[in-house]
Amino acid sequence: MSTTTIKIQRDTKSQIDQFREYKNESYDDVIKKLIYIAKNLKKEPDLSKETIRAIEQARERIKKGKFVSQEVAKQRLGL
Repeated sequence: MSTTTIKIQRDTKSQIDQFREYKNESYDDVIKKLIYIAKNLKKEPDLSKETIRAIEQARERIKKGKFVSQEVAKQRLGL
């Protein structure tokens, strides 16, 4: 898969940073998530509101440290 570089203003980058769910989440993942939300907002406005709420709740859980690490998840799933 090829990559590209885009120019954005610092304030735009800061706003994108606010949508990151975890520190190492890539900008590509964040932008894809925003595109997904924007597309679904047109198709199903109520579902999109629910998605946004779920993302905000997940961010709060992560900030509070209430999440399962990848290793623990693997153990629980027997992987």
